[in-house]
Amino acid sequence: MPKITKPLSSTEVSQAKPKSREYNLADGNGLYLRVKPSGTKLWLFNYQKPFTKQRSNISLGTLPPVSLAQARKQCDKNRKLLAKDIDPREHRIAEKSKKAEAYSNTFENVAHKWLKLKEAKVSEVYYKKISNRLEKYIFPKLGKMPIHKITSVNAIEIISPLAEDGKLETVKKLCRWVNEIMVFAANTGVIYSNPLSGIGKAFNAPKVVNLPTLKPDQLPDLMQKLSGASIKIVTRSLIEWQLNTMVRPGEAAGARWEEINFEKKHWEIPAERMKKRRAHIIPLSTQALELLEDLQPISGHREYVFPSDNNPRNPASSQTANMALKRMGLKGKLVSHDLRALASTTLNEQGFDPDVIEAALAHVDQNAIRAAYNRAEYLERRRVMMQWWSSHIEEATTGTMPSKGKKSKKHLKVING
Repeated sequence: MPKITKPLSSTEVSQAKPKSREYNLADGNGLYLRVKPSGTKLWLFNYQKPFTKQRSNISLGTLPPVSLAQARKQCDKNRKLLAKDIDPREHRIAEKSKKAEAYSNTFENVAHKWLKLKEAKVSEVYYKKISNRLEKYIFPKLGKMPIHKITSVNAIEIISPLAEDGKLETVKKLCRWVNEIMVFAANTGVIYSNPLSGIGKAFNAPKVVNLPTLKPDQLPDLMQKLSGASIKIVTRSLIEWQLNTMVRPGEAAGARWEEINFEKKHWEIPAERMKKRRAHIIPLSTQALELLEDLQPISGHREYVFPSDNNPRNPASSQTANMALKRMGLKGKLVSHDLRALASTTLNEQGFDPDVIEAALAHVDQNAIRAAYNRAEYLERRRVMMQWWSSHIEEATTGTMPSKGKKSKKHLKVING
């Protein structure tokens, strides 16, 4: 007949005195109170390991703070695990590890992993914009928080001040980036779901504002203002370079001498500097090459074609051209990015193939086969078009541009072969 263990009473537990050697008081179902010579009282659960049937002890805490009732409750949980062939000790270690990992997965740590993936998909300028805004607006208050504890309330409270300041475009972007980070966390198993999917609806959408730009017949006025502007040579050259090459402001400002191939007369921007992460080749017109020749005595010995004023080892800011245009009295009339729109509108009006224009603007063609064809087929056609565009700019500068509504005779000659 098996021996029946009499359960301990609270009085027995509290009055148990230390002896010269440690001893155990049994409560039944594998629960013991171990009394040490120092007077420490420790709860233990003694059990047989699943499969191996080896005896093992697991600590349930000391008395106090763990009471007899609490120790019995933990003992019951362990017995339920054993009924499922789960070792309580191994289960505890796994849970602690999982909890430690959850707390190490702070929003900032997960965001940096997401940023590494993002970096390979966007341009260097755009990547810096994302990381800088997260550093400035999100990380200071949300960065150290374990990502599994983040709620929509947390995120909305942090972003709300920006909305109150009217920075709705920034709010829109932050909501998108934060959501992408949370989706990344869910897809990598860090969290079960994204609780921030609807935070964008907590804010007003930014008003759509058409960026200012000039009409094609206003090009002579722009070139006259640029010629007479009191700006530095490098800044003037940067605006002319951007206008002639039809690239984005950041791509123009970050131009490196090593990217220029004088022999082939083209400029190849590497994929990491392009918005869509595709290398882009720009055929260089005679005027663009002359612009580079004028700049060689100034920056030819440096890495960047358009070095920064503050530190010549760095490139000029992507906002350099914008600041100059404002000083030229064009605030609210033209931003540097829309020099591309001015070129596009002019070339379309002159009857150039829209596909060739799109290729020159580095607008990614979604059809991969067609995109591969474009790269080989359109390069020479783009070279002709880019030369026409530079000559057109030169005519606008010298006052020999055709009047409004008329197509250039040079262009008609190109079209007709």
